[in-house]
Amino acid sequence: MLISVLVESVLLSILGGVLGAAAAYWLFDGYRASTINWQTFSQVTFAFRVSPALLGKAIACATLIGLIGGLFPAIRAVRLPIATGLRES
Repeated sequence: MLISVLVESVLLSILGGVLGAAAAYWLFDGYRASTINWQTFSQVTFAFRVSPALLGKAIACATLIGLIGGLFPAIRAVRLPIATGLRES
């Protein structure tokens, strides 16, 4: 029971991490932004670069969060009797 709940949690977090990383790459890679200092009227321009290493770190972080987030429900599911767990919502 513990393993099945953890596997489900990790798989969902990996899926969410991959979808989020793809959206970040598609929306922000190469995106240019600028800001202005109104006292000196100087402008700073910068571009976002979404690298494969950054995407890998984001997916790994999402996986770790899914593992930690699924740990407590998995422990609770193991401790409950099956009939009680099925009756609760």
